[in-house]
Amino acid sequence: MSHWESTGKTDEWYTPKWLFDALGCQFDLDVSPADDNSHVPANSGLRHGLDDAWSGFVWMNPPFGGRNGIEPWLQKFINHRDGIALTPDRTSAPWFQKWAPKADALAFLPKVRFVRPDGTEGKSPSVGTCLWAKGARAFYALRHMKTPNVFLVSPWMT
Repeated sequence: MSHWESTGKTDEWYTPKWLFDALGCQFDLDVSPADDNSHVPANSGLRHGLDDAWSGFVWMNPPFGGRNGIEPWLQKFINHRDGIALTPDRTSAPWFQKWAPKADALAFLPKVRFVRPDGTEGKSPSVGTCLWAKGARAFYALRHMKTPNVFLVSPWMT
């Protein structure tokens, strides 16, 4: 969700179910779960994702609020090396330029309308969405994602 659309309101936005369906993955861990993460196909979730230990194949949709607040999440994700992360498509941001070359693949999606806790869909966000892959399972999921209009970038593709 756009920082400008939700400033002062909440970081509690849910990834829409269609995105998980398109990925076709079961995650071991949701490292930044919403209060109700029943919509995420993960075996468990963490309460303090940056402080807790991560294990297995992770899903990461961190809070988007705060300038450069996403960077510590990406650092931990890249160092973990096994999972899929969702971030805003902010290719000109220093945090994006710093961490993107370390991903195994990036999938650029059209603007994703996130879901509010009450189940209603948000308005069109101001930027697109980027999925980050680390590890073979994540790369496979992004490469075979069942959704139109995805642009995939990876050094593994020839």
